[in-house]
Amino acid sequence: MKPQPHFTLAATTLDAPNPHELAQFYQCLLGWPVRKEEPGWIEIAAPDGSAALSFQTEPLFTRPRWPSTRSEQQMMMHLDIEVNDLSSAVEHARALGATAADFQPQADVRVLYDPAGHPLCLFERTNPST
Repeated sequence: MKPQPHFTLAATTLDAPNPHELAQFYQCLLGWPVRKEEPGWIEIAAPDGSAALSFQTEPLFTRPRWPSTRSEQQMMMHLDIEVNDLSSAVEHARALGATAADFQPQADVRVLYDPAGHPLCLFERTNPST
């Protein structure tokens, strides 16, 4: 039997009409430096290398609709970002260009949209063991 190859998730990639602008939003939000940059593509990474986000040009990008509807572009994924102070984190994200979703499904989570329209959730971990 052949040994299973080793897989490592290198990054999550978000499409955007202007990937450099979107990368700048997440760079300021997360405090992550640019790891690699090319025309139409940029990657930022956690300083310890544990996670990365990439952004690529998609000229036909359509903002997803959340909550989903059958007639509009559905959300394919979203980012969950843990914070230590939810209200100040939301304020900071909004100052950087995020907008709050009209529908907020949980009291301890805030759903926002990044400047390109990708949904993201900010949350405080209420039970540190999970």
